Amino acid sequence: MSRAASSKSTSRDRRKLIGIATLVVIVVGLFVVVGLLSRPNNIVPESATKAVGSSKIKVGDVAPEFTAQTNAGPFDLASVSTPVLLEVFATWCPHCQRETVALNDIATKYQGKIAMVAVSGSATDSTSANPESQPDVNSFGATYKVRYPIAFDPELKVAALYLKSGFPTLVLIGANKKIVWMQDGEVSEPTLDKAIRSVI
Repeated sequence: MSRAASSKSTSRDRRKLIGIATLVVIVVGLFVVVGLLSRPNNIVPESATKAVGSSKIKVGDVAPEFTAQTNAGPFDLASVSTPVLLEVFATWCPHCQRETVALNDIATKYQGKIAMVAVSGSATDSTSANPESQPDVNSFGATYKVRYPIAFDPELKVAALYLKSGFPTLVLIGANKKIVWMQDGEVSEPTLDKAIRSVI
């Protein structure tokens, strides 16, 4: 074999090795991406689950009126004389699922002093694959032993009024119907407690 032929063969082998190495890197990269995307739903690094929120309301604004049919009967903001703690949640949201613990405690602690209502704000159910439904909201309430009124909002009217950039969105409305505090994402019980004590 001539030196030129040997050089061509070596160059061809080198290109082949580079091609194989590139392919291996791509395959490994794909496995990593698939692994990250298939992590369990309860592993969510953000403090709030992203939502397609568009509400421009802010502290100090008059709270937009809304009604909701909850598992404890109809809720009408206009007819409530106490402060109101509103949550806009999604049944599939791990932060909303964990928030039920603090909200259950708050519901017990401030029973009769504030009104509480949680309203669904997502178009998809707990599997994130099907449309949200009343049975899905009922199942959420039963699974997490929710002790405050929750409502299925099929037209997402409350979410359109109140949902910010993440689930859950929590809004505290004073007895004068003005927004006194709001936050999206998981909120600790001491933070909720402090906000509520400022309005009762």
